[in-house]
Amino acid sequence: MPDYDIYAIGAALVDTEVEVSDSFLTEHSIDKGVMTLVEQPRQAKLISSLKKNDSTLFRQSGGSACNSVVAAAQLGSKTYFGGKIADDDDGRLYADDLTQAGVSHAFSPADQGVTGKCLVMVTLDAERTMNTYLGVSDEFAETEINQSALASADWFYVEGYLQTDDRRTAVVKSAVEFAKQQGVKVGLSLSDPFVAQLFAGNLKAVIGDGVDLIFCNKDEALAFTNTDTINQAAKELKAYATTFVITDGANGATVFDGDSLSQVPGVKAKAIDTNGAGDMFAGAFLYAITSGKSYQRAAELANQAAAKVVERFGPRLEKAYFDSLKIN
Repeated sequence: MPDYDIYAIGAALVDTEVEVSDSFLTEHSIDKGVMTLVEQPRQAKLISSLKKNDSTLFRQSGGSACNSVVAAAQLGSKTYFGGKIADDDDGRLYADDLTQAGVSHAFSPADQGVTGKCLVMVTLDAERTMNTYLGVSDEFAETEINQSALASADWFYVEGYLQTDDRRTAVVKSAVEFAKQQGVKVGLSLSDPFVAQLFAGNLKAVIGDGVDLIFCNKDEALAFTNTDTINQAAKELKAYATTFVITDGANGATVFDGDSLSQVPGVKAKAIDTNGAGDMFAGAFLYAITSGKSYQRAAELANQAAAKVVERFGPRLEKAYFDSLKIN
């Protein structure tokens, strides 16, 4: 038996989530619906403007892969997260959050620099827009990879956002190769359309001769494969992964389990915040397949969890909901 069901790596970011108007985005020249990397003064200026508006700011540990393993842990998976934090208040908040969520970790906080932060702005149409200052997570290095823990995991889950830098890509590529040598299955999230398009070369370098599972939404799939339809993208993705899942919001998910392609219907939801929907889907899906469920059943469970999380503010769900969601 592996020590961990899922060992994940990603940008360790403290999320600050807030509701904003479209006019706020326009006023501050913010590109809506995507993740944009910004410098600390820019992010601080935006947060200051929001505080002047008496906006309610909600802070917690975040980052895509982190959100996924928190979800998987709450469902019952044994999980481990590796990332880079600083020796500051945000870093301590981050580590404490993971401990409370039941996610194993062993951070080596940086003496200098600050913990990364992501400002998540949610508009009335439930669209989420992110401005991210990476802080010390930009310095993600080999020291953040716990090889003994990784070697004793069933799955190694990698966040695509790490591949927006050549140096970090080299670190991730080495870790993926190590995981493959140890017989650990590798899952990769394409993370964002801009990552899938602008950093496709880095993603492909990490994929190497292929990974076991790719998670992506429709826009990411089309951008990565340079195609126009999900069916075309699905054909292309088979060259990179043994299995994959392409999510498409309320339309459900296209799932390839290695043998056949199937469509799993979406679950109706009244969305107020789409932040974390993809992370929730991946976490619930990984929980299900590490519990021995089929890809079809895993996607059904993941769709249910993702539909529930978009109906509330924030990328997480209460433990009580997960208890009711667990599959038999």
